[in-house]
Amino acid sequence: MRRVAAADGVAGFTQRRRARPSAIYHDAPTQPALSAAPSSAGRRRIVVIGAGAAGTMAAIFAAKAGAETVLLERTKDGGRKILISGGGRCNVLPMHLDESRFVTDSSVNTLRRIVRSWPLAEQRLFFTKDLAIPLVDEAEASKVFPASHKARDVRDGLLAYATRHGVRLRMDTRVTDVSQADGRWSVALAGADPIGADAVVLACGGLSVPNTGSEGTGLDVARALGHAMHPTYAALTPILSKDGPYAALAGISLPVTLTARAAERSATASGGFLFTHGGYSGPAVLDISHVLVRSRARGGTPAILTVRWTSLDDQQWTGALAPHGARTVTGALRAELPERLVNVLLSVAGVDPARSLADLRREERLRLIDTLVRGVLPHTGDEGYKKAEVTGGGVSLAEIDSRTMESRRHTGLFLCGEMLDAFGPIGGYNFLWAWATGRAAGIGAAAQA
Repeated sequence: MRRVAAADGVAGFTQRRRARPSAIYHDAPTQPALSAAPSSAGRRRIVVIGAGAAGTMAAIFAAKAGAETVLLERTKDGGRKILISGGGRCNVLPMHLDESRFVTDSSVNTLRRIVRSWPLAEQRLFFTKDLAIPLVDEAEASKVFPASHKARDVRDGLLAYATRHGVRLRMDTRVTDVSQADGRWSVALAGADPIGADAVVLACGGLSVPNTGSEGTGLDVARALGHAMHPTYAALTPILSKDGPYAALAGISLPVTLTARAAERSATASGGFLFTHGGYSGPAVLDISHVLVRSRARGGTPAILTVRWTSLDDQQWTGALAPHGARTVTGALRAELPERLVNVLLSVAGVDPARSLADLRREERLRLIDTLVRGVLPHTGDEGYKKAEVTGGGVSLAEIDSRTMESRRHTGLFLCGEMLDAFGPIGGYNFLWAWATGRAAGIGAAAQA
């Protein structure tokens, strides 16, 4: 008998956490108890671990394909990242898709095949037609939201649709082990009998925002089962900057272009920027944060973060700073930037705020333009997984079949969502990844021979 168990990796993990009793989700009808034995109806039984975006989608499509499907979730309600996303509005999808904005250490071609398996237009149609959730576009940010602007409508709509198609929801259920013997899988639970399955879908999320239930369970199981992993790191996380010239600017926000450069990678993003009490946040900051996080984690030279404060380039600023009557350099900058920021930028550039443009020396003008177009922003750390919107790294995409999400190491094991080595920028990209990989895993698990 061949047996593959995740005991080494998962046992230590579960022993450090308080066990919670298993329970049926309150909206689901009472279901007969499940056992380790095969499905009595003769259908394939699929167990999906994790009722987040990817897991719920996997369960939906496995059930629609005719499989007896069980969806396990360690929290009492599931989908908590859906609930907090988009400021509680849930940025369901991007309006437009740019595949080059995804980040992975795996094959870019594999990532693209996965993303293209469920095109953006078809995903939108699923939400509006199948789930009956109207969507609205926010053109300025290129984001798609539910028309109600309520994330709960998305979470509840997905779970309700799942139950209507026969998915059994078991909330407050902690998985302690996943093992395979004689071609069948067994999912061990804390305080309950194990569940037997023909296939298991791991959709446990990553390490970001742990208070939503993401504690790395799926990563631990995948690692224990021998999958190659890329080092994980916090992505889309705010950046810290203690002291420094910009420390007193909390509350100021404006659109900027940021560039982060490290020895091995770089990233550029344009969009909203916010000075916080501890550093910087906003979409542009989050989108380049992974470069800073990874450079610091490796213990080498920290990445350099530069900012272009306005849309003006060197030549345009040269024109804006040309002599103009009695106008001062402060007046020229205030025409483009918030006053408090102007004062700091002049100090950083070493220019007297009262100096008239006519008296601005050439070297002062060049220093100021350099500060305005490619000024260096100091940074001392990041907010880590606590505030990260997603986990970078994870299971290598080479470890899965890109068509079905099935593990190349273990037949009948499927992986999807955040635990895979890929993430996208702010703006619905990571939900698009979750929906696409979850759907592929559910269909693949139901059809796997």
